This record gives sequence, structure tokens and C-alpha cells, in this order.
Amino acid sequence: MPYSMPETAPKVTTLFSLTDKTALIIGGSGLLGGEIAFAFAELGANLVIASRDINKCQNMARKIKASFPHINIQTYNIDITNPTSVNDNYQRFSQAYPNGLDILVNCGWSGKKNTFDSISEADWNTDIETCLNGVFRTIKCFAPLIKKKKGNILNIASMYGYLAPDYRLYDSEKYANPPSYGAAKAGIIQLTKYLASFLAPDGIRVNAISPGPFPFESTQQENPAFIARLAAKNPLNRVGKPHEIKGIAALLCSEAGSYITGQNICVDGGWGIW
Repeated sequence: MPYSMPETAPKVTTLFSLTDKTALIIGGSGLLGGEIAFAFAELGANLVIASRDINKCQNMARKIKASFPHINIQTYNIDITNPTSVNDNYQRFSQAYPNGLDILVNCGWSGKKNTFDSISEADWNTDIETCLNGVFRTIKCFAPLIKKKKGNILNIASMYGYLAPDYRLYDSEKYANPPSYGAAKAGIIQLTKYLASFLAPDGIRVNAISPGPFPFESTQQENPAFIARLAAKNPLNRVGKPHEIKGIAALLCSEAGSYITGQNICVDGGWGIW
């Protein structure tokens, strides 16, 4: 049958609303994960903030609750490299939310810096386990709950999943980007596309965001010359501000992005066009 326009399309505010939705944000106490959590709270979602550091999760929950007291926020201690930890949290979540999970965000990472010369096999395995295997493990475990809601999965990849780091940027191992990180993030981008295909029959959308340079405030203060080199690598001539991840996360995880799946959206100041 030919498509006919409805008399009234949903309002933009309705499309972006996450009222009565529940979001589990792995790494939700971190720099970008925390901003995503704030965005979802602002749009009305109930939150489960999870990471290996329960204290950081609780601190983030308190900050969000202060701004959005009506939001239900829980905090989980989860180690995505540990199958038992992932399964235990699945059981806990399924008891608290038996009707299912609307949004799963995978934003965990290992945080360890390395060069090709300094990285050991143990370092490599740790990064792959955290940044790639842990994401697969979490999605595989929570898939039954996501299927119940025909929900959304958002994976946080990286520009280094599709671009190589420029060795000229780095002046010390402390700020270097390890080879394991980009390899894992490239895997995340492909896993996102694979799952978007194979979970489509269940009504699940799967997308990825590839952030560009979003250095920690401490790094910006410690090494302004490094930050200047990062800024000069993209057309906008600056590094990213953490809140600039919020809009795309809101789009991909709400009905505003209901016809978007299998995509890797680059939020990199245009880094990848040069």
C-alpha cells in the first residue's frame, strides 16, 4: 500500500521524551557516561548507573538526584570482565524491572595508557576484555530483557575505531593511546552493525557513538601543549566538551531516532574528514 502521511505527526518534545523508560548505563559514573545519564534523567528516564566503582556511581546518582528528584536512580557494582558479576546484576535487574529494559548503554573502558613499545600481552588482553568482550557479554546477558521492551542498545566506540592515532600528538606514555583500545573499538563498531541486523526481528535498534577528543579536565590542566595539538587536528579547532555527547545519545535512544539503527555516529569535531 502507498504511504500516506498521518494527519498529525508526533511533536519533537514527545519524540525525545524518555518518561517511564528505564536505562542501564554501564560506565555511567564516568566523564561521558555521566553526561549521558544526566541527559536521560532530563528526558524523564529512570536510571541504573553501573560500574566497577560503586562509590563513583553513588556520587553520580546524588548529583543527578539533586537536579531531578523525581527520577528513580539505582546504582549497581558491575565488573563486565567477570561473567558472574554480569549475571548477578542481570538477576538483580530482572527482579527490580521484570517488564524489561528500554535502554542499555555500554560506556565502560579500562583507562590504562600504553604505547606499542610499552604494552604487554596482559595489558592487551585486559583492554580487549574490558572494551570489547565485556560489551558482548553484557549485551548477550541482558538481551532477553531488552527484547521484552523492543529497546535500544547504545555502544560507545571511538574515533580510533576507524582512524589511527597520529604518533606526533603524543609526548609521553601517560597520554598515549594504546593499540588495544582502537582494536577493541573497531570491534565495537562492527558488533554494533552485526547486532543491528540480527536483533532487528526483535524490534531492537543498535547504534554506536564514536567520540573524538574529550580529554579529562586534569589532562587539559597538566598538558596544555598536548591539548593544543589535539585541537588543531580537527576543523573546529578545539577539543570536545563532555556535554556535547548528550544530544546524540538522546536522539539514538529515544523515538526521535526510531528509524536509525546500525549506525556509528562520529562526534569528533570533524576529525575524520581530514
